Amino acid sequence: MRVDDLECPAADTAGCGQVEAPPTPRLELDADNAARGIGQLALAIVNLIHELLEKQALRRMDNETLTDTQVEEIGLCLMKQSEAIDQLCEAFGLQRKDLNIDLGPLGSLVDPIEPGKGE
Repeated sequence: MRVDDLECPAADTAGCGQVEAPPTPRLELDADNAARGIGQLALAIVNLIHELLEKQALRRMDNETLTDTQVEEIGLCLMKQSEAIDQLCEAFGLQRKDLNIDLGPLGSLVDPIEPGKGE
């Protein structure tokens, strides 16, 4: 069966055959901007890992399983990672918000960390 063979109910013919655009932009890969698109994808993955590390560090701090020295070291490491991500974004002409790729029905790739909200 082909999509063209499907019939629309008579009461709802206004939306038949039309596909709505997603509300937020998805990852765009095209021949002209292949390097930028691959850079965006790679940075999105790196940013995801960075966000997961940050959330894990916050959990461990809340549970008091880190020493003061470990908290300082993790904080410094996360700041350096964030700076490196920002530098790479600049090199590819991207902004941080460009790394939060829309996954369609699954939502966005990364949910921002809300202050005071632990999981």
